[in-house]
Amino acid sequence: MTMTPLSLSFSSLLKNKDSLQKFFNCYNAFHAQHDIPRYFGNRTPWKKARLWERNFSAVSRSRFIGQVLAEQPCAKNYAKEATMCTTSASGQDMTNWLWSIYNETKKQTEALIPVISKNSVNPDTIFANNEMSLGDIEIYGFDYDYTLAFYSRHLHTLIFNIARDILIQEHRYPEGLREYEYIPNFVVRGLHYDVQRALLMKIDAFHYIQLGTVYRGLHPVPDKEVIAMYDGCHVPLENMSDFYGKSSHGHTMKQYMDIFSLPEMNLLCSVNDYFMKHNIDYEPVHLYKDVKEAIGDVHVKGIMYRAVEADIENYISYGEQTHAVLKKLYEDGKKMFLITNSPFDFVDRGMNYIVGKDWRDLFDIVIVQADKPGFFNDRRKPFRRVTDKGVLHWDRIHKLEKGKIYKQGNLYEFLRLTGWRGSKVLYFGDHIYSDLADLTLKHGWRTGAIIPELRKEIKIMNTEECVHLMTWLQGLTGLIEHMQVHRDPASQAVVQEWIKEREAMRSQTKDIFNGQFGSLFRTYHNPTYFSRRLSRFADIYMASLSCLLNYDFHHTFFPRRTPLQHESPFWPEQTSAGALKMPFIPPQNHN
Repeated sequence: MTMTPLSLSFSSLLKNKDSLQKFFNCYNAFHAQHDIPRYFGNRTPWKKARLWERNFSAVSRSRFIGQVLAEQPCAKNYAKEATMCTTSASGQDMTNWLWSIYNETKKQTEALIPVISKNSVNPDTIFANNEMSLGDIEIYGFDYDYTLAFYSRHLHTLIFNIARDILIQEHRYPEGLREYEYIPNFVVRGLHYDVQRALLMKIDAFHYIQLGTVYRGLHPVPDKEVIAMYDGCHVPLENMSDFYGKSSHGHTMKQYMDIFSLPEMNLLCSVNDYFMKHNIDYEPVHLYKDVKEAIGDVHVKGIMYRAVEADIENYISYGEQTHAVLKKLYEDGKKMFLITNSPFDFVDRGMNYIVGKDWRDLFDIVIVQADKPGFFNDRRKPFRRVTDKGVLHWDRIHKLEKGKIYKQGNLYEFLRLTGWRGSKVLYFGDHIYSDLADLTLKHGWRTGAIIPELRKEIKIMNTEECVHLMTWLQGLTGLIEHMQVHRDPASQAVVQEWIKEREAMRSQTKDIFNGQFGSLFRTYHNPTYFSRRLSRFADIYMASLSCLLNYDFHHTFFPRRTPLQHESPFWPEQTSAGALKMPFIPPQNHN
């Protein structure tokens, strides 16, 4: 007798009103939580069940029903039968049965695509890592670069070209480097660079290297070579970057968290590529330090600032509605301040362009050349007043006054002079370490991360191609997880075919976001190291400040309650197979 477990489980569910009620309670709770329209309305339970059977995947259905039936007396008998399956079923029967389950799961998964596609994510949403109410916020603080001002890709090209020329002219690097140009879509933020080995890579939240994302120069390093170099894929804690992502005090890794670091990563890869292509023996540590110094000179010597001021329309992307956000806050009576590492002339020129000549009227305090993250830790540097023409005053600062410009200083003095402490302050910045980490860990301010890449990634996630890939990837993963318990050769051969397909799909999903390094937020199924730090140091995060225009100032942001691995789920797809107590039941031969 051949039995199809999916249809049997579903028909058993229909015969049991208590089980069916649990089914719809779970369904309604899920849709209420995620604000998804309910498809069942006031239909009778039997009609509801048929609609469900038609619209939702076999994997989801079987997982949920497995939970329900596990509570029924007959569940133990099913489990006992499953353990006997590999001895009573022939290899060909097992193969046919597994592929029939595969085909049915894929068919049902594909039927889900239109439903899932309708529930796309709004790129202008503000996402919460921690519960926070804007009603509690009285003071709003801002960084400048990539928070109030957004830049075009022309700026990255400019930084790359200037730093490349500094290497050639001041560090005596080969003239042949001029043939290299900035590659806009080559790298993503949050990558790690192994200074000793001259390798750029993506690392996940558990310190594991994502294979396929390790680059030497402009070319990927084979997985076998990576595994041999690192004795696996794990990077020990003592080799990781320090708290601020830097390679120092014996650390061999540098993490690039700043958007301004994209040209630096491009330049490192380009110079490495040139040296390898021309068989030039070089010291990777010297290369790293020289590139770092050249990039630093672009900022410190004011080369970038002068170039942007001279052609501001080419470099600043106007249209992020910064003015509208600041005006809304001002009219609501909120206090505002600016703390930036950029010089006043540069900020003034940019804010005149973005907001208008009266931009300083909106801010209660303006601090430039703050030297973050040192500003948040070093108590020694006092504030110094600066005139509009850049002249420094020598007088002691007893009060931070509106309309005046201050330089350097430190947060401890800032807190003493203003009294702006604790969770009534919300500070926005794009650099998770330099802008946000110390504020949330040491001073109790609320923090908002500006992640410009978020808008692009959400738009990709909303595409039919990505929805299709991710939905089937989840379904196939669940199938592998359930069916791996069958250890006979025929079953294992089928499961191995599925594993190969899964690996190919994982590479496809990576390439959708970035051909070299994938998504900023994920390394296959795990969060990236970047995501881990973002979730730790930012109460909320968003693509730009303009997202604030979608909310009133009494809005409370709630993080989604996703169950821990050991917790009872709100939805069957959130449960691991081992927690179901209900294995798939394969066919049995009876002679």
